[in-house]
Amino acid sequence: MLLSLHNVDLRLGGPMLLNQASLTVNPGERLALLGRNGAGKSSLLRLIAGTLTPDAGHCRLQSGARATLLAQEVPTEWTGTVAAVIEALFAAAHGADAPPTPPWHTERWLSELGVDPAADFAALSGGMKRRALLARALADEPDLLLLDEPTNHLDPAQIEWLENLLLQRFKGSLIFVSHDRRFIRRLAGGILHLDRGQLTRWPGDLDHYIEEREAALAVEDRHNALFDKRLAQEEQWIRQGIKARRTRNEGRVRALEALRRERAQRRNAMGQARIELEAATPSGRLVVEVDSIGHRFDPTRNLITDFSTTVMRGDKIGIVGPNGCGKTTLLRILLGELAPDQGQVRHGTRLEVAYFDQLRTALNDDERPIDIIGGGKETVTINGRERHVIGYLQDFLFSPEQSRAPIAKLSGGERNRLLIAQLFARPANLLVLDEPTNDLDMQTLELLEEMLANYEGTL
Repeated sequence: MLLSLHNVDLRLGGPMLLNQASLTVNPGERLALLGRNGAGKSSLLRLIAGTLTPDAGHCRLQSGARATLLAQEVPTEWTGTVAAVIEALFAAAHGADAPPTPPWHTERWLSELGVDPAADFAALSGGMKRRALLARALADEPDLLLLDEPTNHLDPAQIEWLENLLLQRFKGSLIFVSHDRRFIRRLAGGILHLDRGQLTRWPGDLDHYIEEREAALAVEDRHNALFDKRLAQEEQWIRQGIKARRTRNEGRVRALEALRRERAQRRNAMGQARIELEAATPSGRLVVEVDSIGHRFDPTRNLITDFSTTVMRGDKIGIVGPNGCGKTTLLRILLGELAPDQGQVRHGTRLEVAYFDQLRTALNDDERPIDIIGGGKETVTINGRERHVIGYLQDFLFSPEQSRAPIAKLSGGERNRLLIAQLFARPANLLVLDEPTNDLDMQTLELLEEMLANYEGTL
């Protein structure tokens, strides 16, 4: 047995993330960890990696075994060359006195992932930073590799490379969080599901899990409906008063009190997000016209060479390419945030732009969701209707408590949902989305896809 969790409790300020959770993982197992945004998946990985301590219970690795975590978020505070950042991250994870990973070992993985060890880490794109961090995790040669959304920022070729690596060359155990169904289907030998503090292991593949999970939720809904009906009947009885005061009915009163306690402790399954886009006045027929633009990353490297295109109202355009090729730079040039080194960019009329930032730099950890959405006001107008900010955020599955708490307490997926809520709270006829699906759970992804497919503006 490589890993053992026994009756683990974990709470980080809100509801319990783990409640009497138990798990065993054997050498060579590959498990996908699934659950809704904010369920505690990243916290569970951190606990296994040893960077969080449980409130109760124990989490134990086999003696001498090493667990390495590739975290969900790309760190923004690290500066220096890629090689220096990797060395600092290793020291932070294992202590300054730990023997370092041989430089040639790290450089081999960086080379396979196409990352220059001498490059300035801060200047890399989100995808290239992610690849550098993945190289560090692989160079660690862990017995248990913990990957939190490993496909974020990776291009399709790199995702396929990672799949093949983990299937064919990595011999350790693997626990990974992902909402990429293809990635899960190829890699997972079993499913772990974290829901309302309960950690459940489901045998079989992803499709079997989805089918069985839906059936289990249907049974839970029926049980809750019967329970609520019984509770309502007993509440009606107690309000009659006189009968309840008779000695022979004291047992029924105690039973009602037990029902009330059980109902108060119930945590309902998270519902579906309700995404509604604020309609804007249609833009002019021409949205963006690009004439022979060029742009350099540095004097020796062209990102864009002699590129021309025309974007018309209603177009839906995807920008595809390997990490670091300049996709985000091109978006910023098209938006007018960055001037090209050569050529011209002309914008059409009546443009109302909503821009989704790949690295979520638009969010301030010290602010609250209600500040982001309301801007100091209690209401927001959506399609001509005034909505209370708290109610609008509930459409995006934020509880009133989360809406008033600092953004620093949100998970990566919850931050993405907040940015989507912010984007869709104002009129837009041009949506510009840079990696919008990162960290979103499957249910929210499907809803976002449907909304964008029916969007009448320019995408």
